Parts: sequence; C-alpha cells; structure tokens
Amino acid sequence: MPPARVVFWAATLGAIGTSVRTVVVGPPSLGVAVGFVVAYLAIVLSGVLVLRLRMFSNAIVRGEAGARGVVLTFDDGPDPVHTREVLAVLAAHGAKATFFVIGRKAEAHPDVIREMVAQGHAVGIHGWEHDRLFSLRSAKRVRADLLRAMHSLETITGDVPVLFRPPIGHTNPTIAREVDRLDLETVGWSASARDGLSKTRPEHVTARITPDLKDGAIVLLHDAPERGSRRPAAVAALPEILARIAQRNLSVAHLPDWLDED
Repeated sequence: MPPARVVFWAATLGAIGTSVRTVVVGPPSLGVAVGFVVAYLAIVLSGVLVLRLRMFSNAIVRGEAGARGVVLTFDDGPDPVHTREVLAVLAAHGAKATFFVIGRKAEAHPDVIREMVAQGHAVGIHGWEHDRLFSLRSAKRVRADLLRAMHSLETITGDVPVLFRPPIGHTNPTIAREVDRLDLETVGWSASARDGLSKTRPEHVTARITPDLKDGAIVLLHDAPERGSRRPAAVAALPEILARIAQRNLSVAHLPDWLDED
C-alpha cells in the first residue's frame, strides 16, 4: 500500500476516534479541533491534487523495479497539425509513445487517431471534455464522461481503451471507484515539463525533463494545447529529448510492454 494511503487511513481512523471521544468524554479544545480539521483537509487535498502519491488510486506513476527504458506520454490531443509533427519525429527515431486523448477532439479528428494506432502507438482517454473540475463531479457525471470518451475511441479504433489519465492529474475516491468499475488503468507520470503552459519554451522542457530521464521514468508531455491551436513547447523539444535519452544509453519503452509484464 502506498505510504500516502497509509497516512490517509491513519488520519481517518484518528478522526473517527476523535469523534467517539467527543461523544464519550467531551470535545477537545477549539485550537486542537481546528488544527486537526485543517491537517485532515490538507492530507485529503494533497491526495486529490498529487496523483503520484497514489492516495486514492492505484495509478502507474513509473515502471516497476527493474523496468528498462523511458516511457513518453502525450496529453490533450489530437491536433491535426501538432500531433502529426510528434508522430513524424517519433517515427524518425523508431519510438513508440502513449497518447491520452480528449474524447471530443478524437471524435473531431478520427483520422489522426487511426494514424497513431497504425504506427503502433498506444491510445488512452483523458476524459471527454478535459473537465478541470472533474474531481468535484458526482459519480454519475464522472462515469458518463468516461463512458463517452471510451465509446468515441472504440468507435474509431475498434478496440475498447484500457488506459486513463485524469484531467490535470486530479483524482479522488469517486473517480478511482468508477475507473475500477470500467476496467481502466490509471496512468500518472514521474517527470513533467509543464509544457501545457503557454509561457514554457522548448529549452525549459528539455531542462526540466533531463534530470528525470532514467530507467522506469514516465514522461508527461503535450502534443496539443487544452484549448485553441497553440503549438506546445514539447513538440519543438521532442528531438532534443530523444537525443538526450540516447546520450544516456536509455531506450524509449512502450507502456503496454510494461503492463504486459505485470
């Protein structure tokens, strides 16, 4: 069990114990009560915001011990221009990646999805709308969004998607439960270039990613902006990232291969 989940359950048991003590013995002082509530909320919020803690979800955030190579993942596509730029660079280097696509974009550009699959890349879902408030939605709404995204990809590729990356990486018990019910595998990351931000430059992407290029790493990049048609910095930085992977005598691993080994 991830350490963060142990902390969460310990804090929850502490909250239950404090509630029982309040009924039997009496309430703690106001300062103690406020401090406990603030600490508990901070623990829960960290679990929602930081996927790599795996507090609520059994997410894959890096390869298992002994995993070889670096996995490249791309979010927020497809884009008819920028995604094809990424595909061309990957093809030139003989590298495979995993694309977490937004359902509404996939439906708008099914030809790009088919090109991904034809070239041997893996495709997962990143929600239908890329709802930034996904972690605040009801179970019914979460499930409807996931099912719509899954259906869009299945219609295009003929295969039911099995990989999922939460929008902006936020998760909670509701999302984790619905993901499990739909037999989806949640995938996080161990290295992020923050290239989804408009101010990020290609050299920033390379500088942020390089220290984390090691066996077992899962790298988060973007082949499209969340909204609009801006060219993500990672598109221009990708050739240099691949060069640095080679310089470190590493390979580009394919995420499905890691999953098949489990």
